[in-house]
Amino acid sequence: MPAARMSMQRICHLKPEALSMPPGASESPSCQRRHTLPASEFRCLTLEDAVSVFEIEREAFISVSGICPLYLEEIRHFLTLCPELSLGWFEEGRLVAFIIGSLWDEERLTQESLRLHRPGGRVAHLHVLAVHHTFRQQGKGSILLWRYLHHLGGQRAVRRAVLMCEEVLVPFYEKFGFRAVGPCAITVGSLTFTELQCSLRGQAFLRRNSGY
Repeated sequence: MPAARMSMQRICHLKPEALSMPPGASESPSCQRRHTLPASEFRCLTLEDAVSVFEIEREAFISVSGICPLYLEEIRHFLTLCPELSLGWFEEGRLVAFIIGSLWDEERLTQESLRLHRPGGRVAHLHVLAVHHTFRQQGKGSILLWRYLHHLGGQRAVRRAVLMCEEVLVPFYEKFGFRAVGPCAITVGSLTFTELQCSLRGQAFLRRNSGY
């Protein structure tokens, strides 16, 4: 069930906060843009980013499989409860790639893990990684995941990361220290998944593969 591709204006609608200038000072529009919109920035997502996140995700997933890992209200749900477990990549103020996660407190994923955030958990569940279609095939997904694992490694309570993916994507995640632990208990329609886990206490994810 392919979805209509959204325009860049709708996908990248953000509200960057302008820097205040001293009284009497003036700048050209191009200089103002450089000051207010960093060329490249990684930061945790906020509720204001939710629509941009969903537009990227909708194009990436619904156009392929007809489903989304997270819909708009679920995105808002996780960005309200645990924004520190998300990471967005912005270029000149535009969201180009993101990861959203939450905490889980069981050994393996279950159907409940798709919608719940367990604050006492020590497992970071990566719900979705997506890249805007105009920025794909540039290695951005690899760079973002590498940075995200560093980000998680700085959170003392988080011991490991877990995700589920289709079999074809398993080799991609194995490059970052994830290992397959078997079929995931979660199914979505006719889709089945492999569950992968990655320890954040080791050093494997700190070494960036030169092929990324």
